Amino acid sequence: MNDKTKILGSFANPFANPEITEPISDHWKLRRRMATAVHAITETLVTSIPSNEELEEMAKALEKINTVLETSERKFGLLEFVADGDHGGHGEMNHEHNAIGGFSNPLSPGINIWVEGTKAFGTTECGFAYEGPPGHVHGGYVAAILDQFLGMAQVAGGNPGMTGKLEIRYLKPTPLNTKLQLEAEVSRIDDRKTLVNGQIFANNNITAKAEGLFIRPTRFNLQDH
Repeated sequence: MNDKTKILGSFANPFANPEITEPISDHWKLRRRMATAVHAITETLVTSIPSNEELEEMAKALEKINTVLETSERKFGLLEFVADGDHGGHGEMNHEHNAIGGFSNPLSPGINIWVEGTKAFGTTECGFAYEGPPGHVHGGYVAAILDQFLGMAQVAGGNPGMTGKLEIRYLKPTPLNTKLQLEAEVSRIDDRKTLVNGQIFANNNITAKAEGLFIRPTRFNLQDH
């Protein structure tokens, strides 16, 4: 089985089960490894106090790495990666590069999402890099996690669209360094509109609820991507 067969076949749905889907190629495996390292550096940086000399030395090393990346072949955005044909389809790119859920994006906390019928489940955990109130996740990241998660649930409803409205109710502060459980379900589909409800659980307590209205643009077709 070659890489393109894998991309179009058994690896086509990275959200089919609760296990974190493995990268579809060695290239993505290494990209995920590098993103994990950058993510770890970010987390450690906000909790450590090295000397100025050490900071300068490390900054130079990271700047050198960035120069290497800048001079490599570049793909700008999801559509260029998908059009290339060697990096997977829309599902794989969402799984790897998404700003909130992607496992190869160092900005992302990483959300493991799986879909059962019209309901979505997920898990994530946010470290100190995502801190807002002391010891708790910044409310903006809570909203972003719910936006991404509810968005995946509405795709399961077969009427994929973009966020038109998102209402968040913050019931309790969401703790850092705690495994968060996510649940969402499609509650109504009306032509181009899909309504989804979801929540975040921490230690069996609901910390935030959301209702999202997603609207399918008239020219939007997930299969095109």
